Amino acid sequence: MRKPTCLLALVGASCLWSAGAAAQTKVAWSDSCSKADPDYTVQVGDPGSHSFGLGQLKCHATKPAEIGGDKGKEAVVTSATESSGDKSHQHGIYVLSLESGDKVSLPFQGTTTLKEGKPTGAKGTWSFAAGTGKLQGIKGKGTWHCSPSGDGWSCSGEGEYELAK
Repeated sequence: MRKPTCLLALVGASCLWSAGAAAQTKVAWSDSCSKADPDYTVQVGDPGSHSFGLGQLKCHATKPAEIGGDKGKEAVVTSATESSGDKSHQHGIYVLSLESGDKVSLPFQGTTTLKEGKPTGAKGTWSFAAGTGKLQGIKGKGTWHCSPSGDGWSCSGEGEYELAK
């Protein structure tokens, strides 16, 4: 069963791939993420089926984002989830490694819709927090959308970024 924690991680991944280039450069992306591993869920035991989760996903771009002329290579998404009823709220950090070896981290947050305890889709927002190499001082933000796909997730996103001068 795909857990909301996986969705959170995918959402994070989606956010990260949404990165772009200089002075309000727009970007669009798509990626595919594995099921979460590790994936922890603790049931609260209340009547609302409340639970908390923590998970980590590995992602690859199906349409890589370009940031400052460099292409995304792989990502690791770590997320925390709080679920109750037909909604799950998550936040986490998506860390994207680029072909050059530079990395950038994108904190994200979002909401997953659940049906009979299984995710049907997710959406949220992301922003840049830190980068290495030429991505130091990067700024930007955007949105993401994810759908369950096999054991993992398929995500897309868009946003804008500006590299430090």
